[in-house]
Amino acid sequence: MLNSLYDFLNSNYMVGRLWLYEVVAVLVVTVFCVVIVPRMVARLQVAAKSTEAVWDDALFDALVKPAIWMSWLLGVSFAVNTIVIHVVPDSVVPVGLLARILGVFILVWFVNGFVSRIETSVINGRYNADSIDKSTALALGKLLRISIIISACLITLQLFDYSITGLLAFGGIGGVVIGFASKDLLANFFGGLMIFLDRPFAVGDWVRSPDQNIEGVVEHVGWRLTRIRTFDKRPLYVPNSTFTHISVENPSRMSHRRIYETIGVRYDDSHAVAAIVADVKKMLEHHDEIDINNTLIVNFNSFGPSSLDFFIYCLTKTVDWTKYHEVKQDVLLRILKIIDNHGAECAFPTSTIHLADSNSPLNIDSLVHEGAD
Repeated sequence: MLNSLYDFLNSNYMVGRLWLYEVVAVLVVTVFCVVIVPRMVARLQVAAKSTEAVWDDALFDALVKPAIWMSWLLGVSFAVNTIVIHVVPDSVVPVGLLARILGVFILVWFVNGFVSRIETSVINGRYNADSIDKSTALALGKLLRISIIISACLITLQLFDYSITGLLAFGGIGGVVIGFASKDLLANFFGGLMIFLDRPFAVGDWVRSPDQNIEGVVEHVGWRLTRIRTFDKRPLYVPNSTFTHISVENPSRMSHRRIYETIGVRYDDSHAVAAIVADVKKMLEHHDEIDINNTLIVNFNSFGPSSLDFFIYCLTKTVDWTKYHEVKQDVLLRILKIIDNHGAECAFPTSTIHLADSNSPLNIDSLVHEGAD
């Protein structure tokens, strides 16, 4: 039986078809690669998990499926091309062109997956660099994906023997025309780009503008619009170009919150003002929530219409809005207690009427004359 098989393989029929051996060998190698490649990548994934870097995890995670499909593509395209050449030599089936187009598609699939996984890792906090935040990651991810798709389209056109030089030249002229026609759209685009680069605010920040009635929490920064949720829970959509010519305040990045209040005591308690001011200052200096390393001022300030006014100026350690009001309430209640301990009272608007002596003559005629005037 073995001799018969040997004679068959060495017969003129099989010698003329040695390309079949090549096809079978390539398919066997392809199957072997399809089986081995995922296992190799899986081991690399395990090794990458032990490192703190993000790029290697993203690289091997994105590589698994594209590597399998690229193995199939290389093996099957070589086999099909070999069969077509020997069986249908005059065929016009563009096997090589189709293989190259599919290769570009698989490459785009891999690179896009790599970028998406890096973006997800940054957003989820696995990236330790303080210079990259969620908004920047989203912006760079979008920009890279757009660049990848445009590059893939240009490469595909070139594979079809289209000259992209003329297309690029036309794009330059067309860009000028489109620029004039859509200047507002481009202004919003570059406004969004400046937001991503300068980062005056990020998603989740509380922002407000003294120039316009804009205040709320940033929910989304897009290429054309920024969505802000106002404190009455209404969405506010602001074109990105607006932020290029207005001032934006970001209270979320404040280091402290300020307590600045004026307190008035009665003129009858003038003898206790100095002691009250001293005790209030001492209280603030020993308050756990007041930062004594920053400006702290307590001084008698002015003679009011109905009160002797002193003011307090200090900064809290907390920046949380709710806790700040709790600290401020505690400070004001302590001030009231200090005033009360000194036997004084807070002033309220009063008016004093000084009546003339009852024995002094009253000229009724002059009063009537002045009233007539």
